[in-house]
Order: sequence, then structure tokens, then C-alpha cells
Amino acid sequence: MKSNSIYILLISFSLLIQCKKEEAPKQEKNLPKDENIVNLTDAQMRNAPIETTTLSLKNIASTLKLNGMIDVPPQNLVSVSIPLGGYLKSSNLLPGMPVSKGQVIAVIENPQFIQLQQDYLMAKSKARFAELDYTRQKTLNQSQASSDKAMQLAQSEMNSQRILMNSLSQQLRLININPESLKSGSITKSVPVYSSINGFVSKVNVNIGKYVNPSDVLFELINPDDIHLNLKVYEKDLQSLRKGQRFVAYTNADPSKKYYGEVFLISKDINPGGLVDVHCHFDKYDHNLVPGMYMNAEIETSTSFSNAISEDSVVNFEGKDFVFVEEKKQTYRLTPVTLGDTENGFVQILNFNDFNNKKIVTKNAYTLLMKLKNTEE
Repeated sequence: MKSNSIYILLISFSLLIQCKKEEAPKQEKNLPKDENIVNLTDAQMRNAPIETTTLSLKNIASTLKLNGMIDVPPQNLVSVSIPLGGYLKSSNLLPGMPVSKGQVIAVIENPQFIQLQQDYLMAKSKARFAELDYTRQKTLNQSQASSDKAMQLAQSEMNSQRILMNSLSQQLRLININPESLKSGSITKSVPVYSSINGFVSKVNVNIGKYVNPSDVLFELINPDDIHLNLKVYEKDLQSLRKGQRFVAYTNADPSKKYYGEVFLISKDINPGGLVDVHCHFDKYDHNLVPGMYMNAEIETSTSFSNAISEDSVVNFEGKDFVFVEEKKQTYRLTPVTLGDTENGFVQILNFNDFNNKKIVTKNAYTLLMKLKNTEE
């Protein structure tokens, strides 16, 4: 009996060990798979060769990214009006049309213009008569033929007529009538409006037949010779900027078209939003740049040696940046990376301590990402 019991125990122990050995592989199969590891076969390596490298020091410039809009200084933006008002008789201006200095851009009519010319010619005639009368009274006074009072009254009348004539003369000049050439036979009811700058028309606010008051703006003209880019900079970034720094600008509509220039003025006033105006000049004026156009700009603020990797090494998935690190032959791990500035095809790695002495994939990184994510699906 004792011998049989020992034999049964031995058989049971043997079966137990065998069961554990059979369960062990099953447990291994149930181990969770690392979703950030991708393995390539020899065939896959031949179809998509993988190249690796380590971090290296590169000369990377720190770039400040800003936005703003095209602007012109006040002296290059002209609002055209007529000091005495009137009806717009003619004009062929349209927004965007070029204009030259001295060009007639409109004609204004007003009966008041006739009255003003009449008053001037009458004042001129009376001033001439008053001068003659004063000369006569002065001669008579010298020979004691007239009193001092009569001479003084003649002198006062002459001065008054001269003042009136000069006042009316300046009013005529305001409406572009030359008083020197005005005669009784040349009185006109219409006056021209001239362009005071070379440039182009920005706005047209009137139409033919409309009455315009002295305070109304008929047209707005822009001289593009001093067109510039007005950038908005946060107060915290001011210490990185200085006069003479170079910038590159581009529009959202055509980012590939670059415009170059330099910073020429940094405002000393901070607005309530914590922003400062930075004015930049373009190296060359482009007629496609018009006031009010929004632009993006990049300004290089400093240059330093930084740990960097090729831009081709970085992959983006679900809004995050990653690189593949070689763990062993034909095995690569998807690793998060924090990026800095970019220059000449290289990007700065801020968490470079995570990649010390590690090989990073530089070729076919996106192929690895596709292999990894497609395998998961």
C-alpha cells in the first residue's frame, strides 16, 4: 500500500509539471505587445533601406515668427477734398488707377466760385483806385493843399483794399485758381482738383453730380515709395529685436513668394494688449503689396550651435512629433521628440538628452510609421 501511494504521488507530480510547461507558452502569447516597436524583415529592408545617424551640433538660428500688415506713413497717404465744396462735374478715377503729381483728377462746380472771383476783381480794382487816391492826397499834403487827415484816410482805405484783395487771393488759390492770371473775361464756374503725389488711387468716395462739403473726402491717394510692413510684437519679445535685423515675409495666399527687408523702427509705446509696433522696410517695392494686406514674417534673433537632426527624421502623428530610434538590428522604437528652430533642413532637438549615443532613423522614417500603424490596425 505504501509503495502504491508513493507511485501515485510521483505520477501526479509529473503531470503537474507537464501542465505548467504547456501553460507557459500560452502565457507568453498573452503578453501585451509594445505598440511603439516596429520590426522589419530582410525583404522589407531591401525594399525600404533604413539609414541612421546620431545627433550632431549644427549652427541653428533662433527665429521669431510674427504677423502684421502692409502700411504707409501718414505723409504718403493723401485725402483729397475741396475747401469750398461743390458739385462733382467730372472724374474718371477708379481704385487702383495710377496718378501723377499735378494731374487733374476731378472738376468741381459751385456758383460761389463765380462770386469769389468777382469779389477779388472788384477788390483789386478798388485797391488800385485807393493807391492812386493816396498818391494824390500825399502830393497835395506836401504842398499844404490838403489836410493830414485826408491823406491818412486815403492811406487807410488803400491798406484795407490791399488786405481784402490778398485775402480773396488766398481763397482763390485754395480752389486752384491763379489770381495773377484772373481777368474779367476769364471768370469760371468750375475748378480743377489736382493730384499732389505720384501713386495710385486707394478709395473713391464720390460720383458724378454729387454735392461734396468741405469736410468730405473725395479720394484717397497712396504714394507707395515708402510702403512698409508694420509687425505686432509682444512685450516679452522686444529684447530680441534691434534696428537693422533682417526679416523675410510672405502671405498666406502664396507662402512660397518671399519678401526681404530689415527692421528700421521699433516703437516705444506698448498698447493695452501688450503689443508693440515694429516697422520694417522692404529691400524692393513690389506692386502686389498694397496697404492693408496681412503678412507673416520671420526675424532671425540669434544664432547658436545646437543638437539637431535632419527634418526627414521627424514624423508627425496625431499632432505630435516623433523619431524612430534603433533598438537592435531591424528593430526600431517610435520615440517622442521636442523640436526647436529649423534651418537649412535641420531641426533643433530640445530633449537631446533622451537621444545620447542613440541611432536615429534618417531615411524612410514615414515608411516605418506606416508599417507600425498598419500592423496595429
